[in-house]
Amino acid sequence: MRRKSNVAFGPGAASLILIVVILSMGVLGMLALMNARNDARLSSRSTAVVVAGYELNDRAERRMAELDGVAAECAAACQGDDEYLNALRGRLPEGMLMEDRMVTWSESDGLRTLSCAAEVLPLGDGQRLQWRIHRLTAVTEEIWN
Repeated sequence: MRRKSNVAFGPGAASLILIVVILSMGVLGMLALMNARNDARLSSRSTAVVVAGYELNDRAERRMAELDGVAAECAAACQGDDEYLNALRGRLPEGMLMEDRMVTWSESDGLRTLSCAAEVLPLGDGQRLQWRIHRLTAVTEEIWN
């Protein structure tokens, strides 16, 4: 003959299950909070890096406009291409170097450097300058740590 056994759970078992569920939900809530905090921190760092890159780009574009203004003045005052290049070479804005027809300069904020180069087009063309190099380099270890 088989024996029948009745397993009965008392009020203590229900309380134990309730405590386990509440602790599990608390742990999951804490993990979600930590994940959200880390995501927010990463987003703010990413935003700062992108903003700094755009600020460097803005500075480079302003320097290009400054160079274009000088090139326009030199083009108006000169007759020949060689005279134009020599006049431009003598009136380059500070920090710019010219070799042949390439004008180079760099913009930096300490962690990132934007290397720029523009070609001086021949006198008489509608456009005076054309971008040739626009390269951003960054030191990533210091940004993300």
